[in-house]
Amino acid sequence: MFRFYYTIVMRIHSIIWFVPKMRKYAKHPEKYSEEDCHELCKVMIAKVAKTARTTTSYYGRENLPADGGYIMFSNHQGKYDALGIMWGHPKPCRVLMNAKRSRMPIANEYVSLVRGKRIDHENIRAAVRCINEIGEEVREGKIYLIFPEGGYRKNQDNVLNPFRSGCIRSALKSERPIVPVAIIDSFKPFGIKGLKPVHTQVHYLPPIPYEEYAHMTPAAIAALLQERIAAHMESVLGYSVQSPQKESRA
Repeated sequence: MFRFYYTIVMRIHSIIWFVPKMRKYAKHPEKYSEEDCHELCKVMIAKVAKTARTTTSYYGRENLPADGGYIMFSNHQGKYDALGIMWGHPKPCRVLMNAKRSRMPIANEYVSLVRGKRIDHENIRAAVRCINEIGEEVREGKIYLIFPEGGYRKNQDNVLNPFRSGCIRSALKSERPIVPVAIIDSFKPFGIKGLKPVHTQVHYLPPIPYEEYAHMTPAAIAALLQERIAAHMESVLGYSVQSPQKESRA
């Protein structure tokens, strides 16, 4: 966590400049397009990464659907995950985030800037409505980033925890492709001690078309996503990344 607080302190002048600007962009969608917000987001992430002494390599951008909406489902390792994935994504992308965490300073402005969703798992009715809204927005051409593991463990290394199936319903609702995303070493920027330079990887895997998963249950789709992400990570790392737990949680 030292690097996280170090980055905030060293970038306090940038935060003072970015936060009001993020709020302004989010408050006036009629004036600032999603492309404008995406570019501002990338500029901000670049400054954060530089201060945090973090670089990221991207693989498989050619796998991203050229037209229409889709949902990226990624493994989850730490606070840098969404930043790392969205920094290298060529198009505006929305994110789904836990309601409580999304209300924290900077995170609140970030979610609003990218026009993401906040999900309250304690309010089942609101959570279902949120998932359905994501499906409808993706059907209309929007792109979303979702972490089906839900949360992450501190310093978990490159370990996959069981994927939850609840958020998968948004894909079924959208009837659009889903893109598995494998992130590697993304826990390092804000999860290891010291300020030694770190490098992370983002792999956009081949999309799964709706026709391939339409007949499957949300739990089966979650298992398929986890299997493909795990297989790719293991091919890169050369060791098993699966958690001892195997059952996906709804």
